[in-house]
Amino acid sequence: MRAWSHPVIPSIPGTSDAPRLHDTATATIVEAKPTDVARLYVCGITPYDATHLGHAATYLAFDTLQRVWLDGGYRVHYAQNVTDVDDPLLERATATGVDWRELAAEQTDLFRADMEALGIIPPNDYVAVTDVIDDISAAVQKLRDSALAYRVPTPDALPTPDGPGADLYFDIRAAERQAPWALGEESNLDLDSMLTLFAQRGGDPDRAGKRDRLDPLLWRAAREGEPSWESPVGAGRPGWHIECSVIALAELGTDFTVQGGGSDLIFPHHDMSAGHAAALSGHPLAQVYSHTGMVAYQGEKMSKSLGNLVLVSKLRAGGSDPRAIRLALLAQHYRTDWEWTAEQLVAAEARLAAWTLAFGPIAVPAAVAAESASESAAAVVERMRAALVDDLDTRTALEAVDAAVAAGVDDPALVGSAIDALLGVKL
Repeated sequence: MRAWSHPVIPSIPGTSDAPRLHDTATATIVEAKPTDVARLYVCGITPYDATHLGHAATYLAFDTLQRVWLDGGYRVHYAQNVTDVDDPLLERATATGVDWRELAAEQTDLFRADMEALGIIPPNDYVAVTDVIDDISAAVQKLRDSALAYRVPTPDALPTPDGPGADLYFDIRAAERQAPWALGEESNLDLDSMLTLFAQRGGDPDRAGKRDRLDPLLWRAAREGEPSWESPVGAGRPGWHIECSVIALAELGTDFTVQGGGSDLIFPHHDMSAGHAAALSGHPLAQVYSHTGMVAYQGEKMSKSLGNLVLVSKLRAGGSDPRAIRLALLAQHYRTDWEWTAEQLVAAEARLAAWTLAFGPIAVPAAVAAESASESAAAVVERMRAALVDDLDTRTALEAVDAAVAAGVDDPALVGSAIDALLGVKL
């Protein structure tokens, strides 16, 4: 599936060090240093109500990570999925009277347009779940053949030639015995917290017939009126977590550099995805698990279920410069939970105007600027780099540029190029 156009990223003198990121699994800051290619997987959208600012903040954080890697001389291989068949999408399609495929296509197109407008580096592999159904069903069959998946009788499933239909579930305890993985090693949650989040985020802890209350669904047997595909494990469609495991392993291999996403994916999605991948491959999924904070609006976490969404497309349609939207998001540290206000966009617009005047195409030539400058442009660039290497500290990087505006620099064009290359804002 096509992604979107890649922004032009200028080259600037010098290089970044390997970035240091907060790793959710160890709760420490670790070096995300690739041995060859930086391999990154970030969980994609379920395409309805795209793209709200929570989405944008997540993809911007991992865009920043890629820019640091690229500035450090590393090649980057980035993969992302699109969950274009899942219960929330189907429920929205039914509620609005729109075919689920049309809704998914429309919202994915909108997401692409928003990402391109914001200057987000696209994935090398942009994979729709509906394009890899055969691969997912083959993975489920492998788990079943390894005694890591089991059938749960499903009265409302369509009958099969072999008898009543049944959903297939992942056997967590069997996987813990066989694979290099244990439930909770990525999330570090206790059992009560897991059960609460599992119930809130698509799980079914009270389903009869399961071996463990936290066992996740791998394959949903075909139901009347639902999309389904024929497969070696019966007609049906994938569960939620297995899709990312299969896509990530296929595109990036095992032990890849960083698994990323919003903090609402830590459990159950990333814990379970890691478990599925370990059971399928015999290796850990990723080296570092990195998560972004949640964005609130009007006192509540911005979410599709609450409907308190600020959409990038609506901000753009209202005349907001995507570069200012980007700067407003970069003003927050990626790991913090924070609340969006209109005033933040106003401040970002003022910052953009000041930077453009100081370092944009109309800035004074370097020879003239050097006469009155009190700051070295090269030093400013190094401060920006140091901030971003330090757990993607975009706030400090922005403050370094603000200070350079006030002090004046000997080479405004160099700072302008660094703002473009490292922060993704073309003045």
